[in-house]
Amino acid sequence: MPDEPISVRRAGTLDAREMTALLNAIIAAGGTTAYTEPVTREDLTEWMAAPGTVWHVAEAGGTVVGFQWVEPIDGMDRAAIATFAQRGRQGLGIGSALFRATSTLCRTAGFAAIDAWSREDNEGGLAYYRSRGFEDAGRRDGVVLPDGRRVAQTLKRYDLRR
Repeated sequence: MPDEPISVRRAGTLDAREMTALLNAIIAAGGTTAYTEPVTREDLTEWMAAPGTVWHVAEAGGTVVGFQWVEPIDGMDRAAIATFAQRGRQGLGIGSALFRATSTLCRTAGFAAIDAWSREDNEGGLAYYRSRGFEDAGRRDGVVLPDGRRVAQTLKRYDLRR
C-alpha cells in the first residue's frame, strides 16, 4: 500500500465509518490530538453537517488514509483546520495532498487565512503545519483536555493572500 498513489476528494457521510476508525486509532495512541475519548460515526456525521465546514479524504488503494476539515471561525475571515493521517503513514504525502485541496478551496471561498491549533507536545503536527508554510501566531497555556489534563497549544496561521 505505501507505493499506491494518493487521491483526494470531498468527504461524504459514507466515509464516516473509515474516518472514525482512523481517528479513534490516533486517539487511542494518545499524545497528538486534543480528543481523549473515542468518537462515533454519528459524531463525525454531525460535525460534517455543520454549516460552512468542508471535509476532504485522502485515499490509497480505495482505503481512507487521512482526512482534513476546515470550518469558518465565527466573525472572522479565517478558517480553522484539523488534519489526521493514518498511524504509520505520516510523512508519505497524505497531508500534502489534503492541504493542496483544502487551501485551494479556502482561497476560492475568500478566506484570508487558515488557523491550526496544535498541542505543543504534538511535534509531528507542528512540523506538518510548519512545512506547509504556517507561521507561529499565538499560544495558549493550561488548556484543559476532556480527560482533565492540561496542555499548551500553539496557534499556527497560514496566510492565503500570498
